[in-house]
Amino acid sequence: MTDTYSIEEGTSHPRGASYTGDGVNFAIFSAHATRVDVCIYDESGTEELARLTLPEYTDEVWHGFVPGLKPGARYGYRVHGPYEPLNGHRFNPNKLLMDPYAKAHMGELKWGPELFGYTVGHPDADLSFDERDSAPFVPKCVVVDSQFNWTPTAKTLVPWEKTIFYETHVRGFTKRHPAVPEHLRGTFAGLAQDDVIRHIRELGVTSVELLPIQMFLNQPFLTDKGLTNFWGYDTMGFFALDPRFLAEPTIDEFKNMVNRFHENGLEVILDVVYNHTPEGNELGPTLSFKGIDNKSYYRLMPDEASGGPGARYYINDTGTGNTVNLSHPRVLQMVTDSLRYWVTEMHVDGFRFDLATILAREPHGFDEGGGFLKSCRQDPVLSSVKLIAEPWDIGPGGYQVGGFPPGWAEWNDQFRDNVRAFWKGDEGMAPKLAQCLTASGDRFNHRGRRPWASVNFLTAHDGFTLADTVRYNDKHNDANGEDNRDGHSDNRSWNCGVEGLTDDEDINALRARQQRNMLATLLFAQGTPMVLAGDEFGRTQNGNNNAYCQDNEISWVDWNIDERGQQLNRFVQRLTLLRKSLPVLRRGRFLTGDFQEGAQVKDATWLLPNGDEMDGAHWDDGLTRSLALLLEGTAQVSAIARPGADASVLMILNSWQDAIDFKLAPRADGVQWTRLIDTTLDQQECADFAPGATYTVTGRSLLLFVASGEPQSADSVQELLQALGA
Repeated sequence: MTDTYSIEEGTSHPRGASYTGDGVNFAIFSAHATRVDVCIYDESGTEELARLTLPEYTDEVWHGFVPGLKPGARYGYRVHGPYEPLNGHRFNPNKLLMDPYAKAHMGELKWGPELFGYTVGHPDADLSFDERDSAPFVPKCVVVDSQFNWTPTAKTLVPWEKTIFYETHVRGFTKRHPAVPEHLRGTFAGLAQDDVIRHIRELGVTSVELLPIQMFLNQPFLTDKGLTNFWGYDTMGFFALDPRFLAEPTIDEFKNMVNRFHENGLEVILDVVYNHTPEGNELGPTLSFKGIDNKSYYRLMPDEASGGPGARYYINDTGTGNTVNLSHPRVLQMVTDSLRYWVTEMHVDGFRFDLATILAREPHGFDEGGGFLKSCRQDPVLSSVKLIAEPWDIGPGGYQVGGFPPGWAEWNDQFRDNVRAFWKGDEGMAPKLAQCLTASGDRFNHRGRRPWASVNFLTAHDGFTLADTVRYNDKHNDANGEDNRDGHSDNRSWNCGVEGLTDDEDINALRARQQRNMLATLLFAQGTPMVLAGDEFGRTQNGNNNAYCQDNEISWVDWNIDERGQQLNRFVQRLTLLRKSLPVLRRGRFLTGDFQEGAQVKDATWLLPNGDEMDGAHWDDGLTRSLALLLEGTAQVSAIARPGADASVLMILNSWQDAIDFKLAPRADGVQWTRLIDTTLDQQECADFAPGATYTVTGRSLLLFVASGEPQSADSVQELLQALGA
């Protein structure tokens, strides 16, 4: 070591390593530490140049200022204190710790027994104490300069009612893209390429939701099998980009990508994991939080629950070994500081929270008035961006779909399960489908919440792709090395008669139609749709419904798209155009079926094939598989906000295998119905039909008609028809 560096008292705010122009200020929270050292490393991260004790302790924050230190400096912490696992304390200064507020890292974690605070294999297990130095095995934190010249744009947040999410993976989306230079594939720079952005824009989605891009780790049980943590749901650095997504070691690459998306009118949404860390339970490694202040950062077991010194053990509501303690004010502050950083410094537009129920769980259980949700609601930065909950976990009261407070949107897995089951032909699905098409008002229509609160999806990273939903009855996860035991077994999927690939053209045509049926249901339903990247052209994972560990062709999007895939892609573009052009498909208020006195119509009417309105007996009939939904454009229209009427639409859904004659709804004004969608057609064509006419609806198909002659909406509908090539 050298004595080149000196240290001054510095300030307790902001947390982390902050470059001030003439040096770096270090500040780290620990309520129970007795001393904190910051270790400065050379550019390679291997030689320790200095070890400096932070000289001040203010409001449980240790801090110090190192004059002359510049961006690019490598560092880590050693934290002293009691090693008393029975009391929840696991301090071990032999372990180099990553800064919870680090903005960047260099180097990879190298798994070894030196990473553990106890001696692995010792008879006393985690009650033992390990004196080996972990520094050679730990990534080093990097001081960054946050200066960046953002391109001024007119971009504003996409209104919720116009939002269409597109979930994808930075690496998987571009790894096989032929227009992306090979050295940029799988990186933020690759995602920012013109051809990549063009595909997303032309698809018609508005908001790209990226699987975790914050710094995460690979666990040994995967690396030992030659696999990897591809999805990234094991975050270790809440403020830092994962280096594996960077073509160059600079955070500017991510900012450039965000800039490019914003210039093209696209939002960037981050999938974030604040519910647990890779440090695991009492037998896990000491990498950061566990060694900084274990008792503050994690939820620990009470004595009565563990039959003894509970603080030794961790509450495991995540299934990963530990749970981050957001009931602690400093831990809550760290998470909200992280979120604000991504909005204010990195310019992202919102977040999808993994296992969000945990974030809202206090010691007494799920609490929508808990600290985290209240913090987001009142924060001027966080309350202005999109907040999306994955509203479930494995803890008590973990399933909370519809239970989050106003201002939040939530993933609605009921939509996925019920729409798949309806098109598979299951009995008794008509009432559940009706809820799906009307934004699940039974769960979300309260306290002034809007239909957009229901984030509807057919597929996500976790589970079958859409193509595999119609190609496989069973999961095929053998490549994961767990004897096909992992992943969900209840997929509501149907292989249409043959498991996997087939040369049978009739089966392939049915599979293509089933994909169109479900995609149309998704994009014509009230609520906020989410499309999984690649579903628009039939991407397959060959039956793997849990590809979390597959950084290979199983997970990478294949851009070698055949003609049937091209047809499906054009079909999805047509669906998003229709959703954008017909406001009746994305109402700002829930559809209730009640009579609207002002307009003298119902906002939604459910019809039988003969044109009669459905009644209770039809809803209770488990064999009801064919129905129509009439949405009147004159309902729910504000004369102040939007004079005139929107076009009315008629949607017909037939999940029965046989063709059925449907009577098109009569119209008092006598205007014709124009068919915009018929999923039996590979190439969509517009066609006109008289109200009251009979239309033969093919088995397993969906149709959409628009009342194209309404005087108030004729101009806009004609523009739409022209765009559709009518």
